[in-house]
Amino acid sequence: MERSQFKDGKSYAAITGAYWGFTLTDGALRMLVLLHFHDLGFSPVDLAFMFLLYEAMGIFTNFIGGWIGAKHGLKLTLFTGLMVQIGALIMLSGVQPHWVLGISVIYVMTAQAFSGIAKDLTKMSAKSAVKRVVPDSNQGLLFKWVALLTGSKNALKGVGFLLGSVLLQFLGFHIALWTMAVFLILVLLAARGLVTADLGRASRVITSRDLFSKKREINFLSAARVFLFASRDVWFVVGVPISLARQFGWSFDQIGGFMAAWVIGYGIVQAVAPKLLTHVSDAESGARAAKFWGTFLCMIPLTIAVSLTPAAIDWWVDGPSVKLILISGLCLFGIIFAINSSVHSFLIVAYSDRDKVALNVGFYYMANAAGRLLGTLLSGLVFQLFGLAACLLVSGLMIGLAVTMTLPLGPASGR
Repeated sequence: MERSQFKDGKSYAAITGAYWGFTLTDGALRMLVLLHFHDLGFSPVDLAFMFLLYEAMGIFTNFIGGWIGAKHGLKLTLFTGLMVQIGALIMLSGVQPHWVLGISVIYVMTAQAFSGIAKDLTKMSAKSAVKRVVPDSNQGLLFKWVALLTGSKNALKGVGFLLGSVLLQFLGFHIALWTMAVFLILVLLAARGLVTADLGRASRVITSRDLFSKKREINFLSAARVFLFASRDVWFVVGVPISLARQFGWSFDQIGGFMAAWVIGYGIVQAVAPKLLTHVSDAESGARAAKFWGTFLCMIPLTIAVSLTPAAIDWWVDGPSVKLILISGLCLFGIIFAINSSVHSFLIVAYSDRDKVALNVGFYYMANAAGRLLGTLLSGLVFQLFGLAACLLVSGLMIGLAVTMTLPLGPASGR
């Protein structure tokens, strides 16, 4: 490997390490907020609204962040993300249980908005950096590196879920937030001297026109990403964790443990996806895999939803319990969703030009944030009005739309 590539590789390792540290706090923060405010009596819609700006700011951040990363380098976007998250944690520690509902929701939404900005700046930085250290000629290696980064991130986010619930149980809400803020300060100091300032900077002038000028594959894949992640968050954000607390009487650490195990398992499957999909070696084979696995995924939430209807529950009275149907179905969903997500993450990098990878990754994760925003909003509304089975039904319909968006995908084309 050439000297410049080795230098980029060292910077990439530092960016990845910082991203892993950030991911632990991001997962822990989500569980802290969800369980703490549910315990204070907030409704599912109130809880969903607390995460809305978190997702909404991701749309703006990815759109602008990709342009900033391409123009000024990924070090700026990474370190800005870490500092904003530290500020968000400290701000959130100021919330008080005696505040009236409206003030609490607005205050938490604002703090979560900053956290959303931080998450997408760091994620865009890490996922753009991988394109800089893998030769364009080795798409199979690119798939492995993208899958490893994405899978390890999600596994650590699952650990963060468990960490958040444990911190809440034993340290309380405010001390837990300060503990995570101090941890991120140490991560920031450790990475400061290892990331080169020009990593990810485009070799040509980047203009505002580049924000909107995309390949057709990027546009279709981004549209698919909206519906794919809406399909997960429509039940993941509010419906399942609150159902586990209300219907099954699970404690904070039990809920956090399950959500952590789900995300860790999901991350592990993402990381090993290239070993499972040995036929995926370029954009064309990746596009075929996205269509096949997307169709398979679509059937899972629809089947769970039907199984949770009153008529089906009456029929299953002497068979498996509702809990077993739900938990096993969601575990299968996680496995197949992880394969889909891994293939999609590979395709966005494979379809991107080297100079525009930060722009395209930013645009793609803008779509990801839009999907999470849609799913988060629907999670609270659909669950409160119609219950968990309806959330899963909407999930299946969303996946069907995602598969439809992948139908035009094929080999990588020119502009």
